[in-house]
Amino acid sequence: MTVMLDAMDTARRASTNVLDVLVVKIGGGAGLDLERCLADLAQVARQRPVVIVHGVSDTMNRLCAERGVPVRTLTSPSGHESRYTDPATRDLFVEATGLVGAQIVRALAAHGVRAAVVSGAIHGARKAAIRAVVNGRVVMIRDDYSGTITHTDPAPIRDALAQGLVPVVAPLATSPDGWLNVDGDRASASVAAALGAADLVILSNVRGLYRRYPDESSLIDHVPAAQIETALDAAQGRMKRKVLGAQEALRGGVRRVIVADGRAPQPVSAALNGAGTVFC
Repeated sequence: MTVMLDAMDTARRASTNVLDVLVVKIGGGAGLDLERCLADLAQVARQRPVVIVHGVSDTMNRLCAERGVPVRTLTSPSGHESRYTDPATRDLFVEATGLVGAQIVRALAAHGVRAAVVSGAIHGARKAAIRAVVNGRVVMIRDDYSGTITHTDPAPIRDALAQGLVPVVAPLATSPDGWLNVDGDRASASVAAALGAADLVILSNVRGLYRRYPDESSLIDHVPAAQIETALDAAQGRMKRKVLGAQEALRGGVRRVIVADGRAPQPVSAALNGAGTVFC
């Protein structure tokens, strides 16, 4: 028999144990087992307030293929890569966040946990023009609708927690220019800091931060805050964003950030028990 979370009990935990809030970022890439993550999260949500921030990259790639919208990447002069979010891609991005958010809410409901999509909590700013390297030359891109996070308003997320719900937040920021595509790892850090969360777990399709990527035997299991700059040097590709997110969360008052393997059995519980790379 499926047992639903008792709303009053969860609300009481949300109001009296605010510092025990757990924020979990579930990556949107192919290979991460979403159902396994959510089954584990449902169990964790019975013990403490949980907030989910999710990615959409695999769903975005599928939608782009279905609609004939090319998937393009912008590379900054410093080497950072991001999805080129022109107006057509931005529209698909908003659609993808809705699809993934609804999927998460349905899956948690199947495990007896009530959840709700919360939008408008993350605020961002769009640059009128960004510099990117195209064919070896630096050019100005003026129709990109990605952005940087300016702040997160915790009020709508706390309202959902107080109603006994698991808030589900997309990497989507509101701005004077409309919705913006923002980095999911850094969005989760902003949400965790705004809530004063105790823990942030960032689930990915690797075990954590590797000293010699992709050698899994070189996993770095612990990074003190004072050594995060060294960790950034070791990070490759998308892992740099996760380490930056960890740094921003710790600076914002989050006690512990764990980058862990979303493919593992009970991935959230394993991360909270020390699996992956722990930043503290």
